[in-house]
Amino acid sequence: MGERSGFILWFTGLSGSGKSTLTNHLAPRLRGLGLKVEVLDGDEVRENLSRGLSFSKEDRDINIRRIGFVANLLARNGVCAISAAISPYEAVRQEVRRRSEAPFIEVYVNAPLAVVEGRDVKGLYKRARAGEIPHFTGVSDPYEPPKAPELVVYTGQETVEESARKVLDYLRSRGLLPAG
Repeated sequence: MGERSGFILWFTGLSGSGKSTLTNHLAPRLRGLGLKVEVLDGDEVRENLSRGLSFSKEDRDINIRRIGFVANLLARNGVCAISAAISPYEAVRQEVRRRSEAPFIEVYVNAPLAVVEGRDVKGLYKRARAGEIPHFTGVSDPYEPPKAPELVVYTGQETVEESARKVLDYLRSRGLLPAG
């Protein structure tokens, strides 16, 4: 069998919506199917590739373009590149999609603000509500939900396994995973 083509799996959603949890659940499953997988976690990329950028709209867009550039390099070389970054703005997500040389699958990790604030594992929403974190997505900065994502997972209602199964089923339906 020849080398599988790569693709970009782009998770977008509010902080705490479950992007990283879902990614951490899916990555080993995809590897188990024989795929090369690389995860581009928003926090890790910001620390290692985008250090020094602020959370202004312009800097957020630069950060997302960088993630998209790396994801494209990986995907065009046969890797399943998974982006798990808030990526709050529709226009830059669409720009990344247009520049992609491999299949681009946008997954909206949809969890209502009340749900993610209730989770608030890092205490960020509490700090943002107290005015300690400026430009915080969903509180003092907008989040623009995708207009036409390939897939929506509802992490406020679904288990991580149910959401992962939806993603895997979609990838199989597109011929991006081995059958079975």
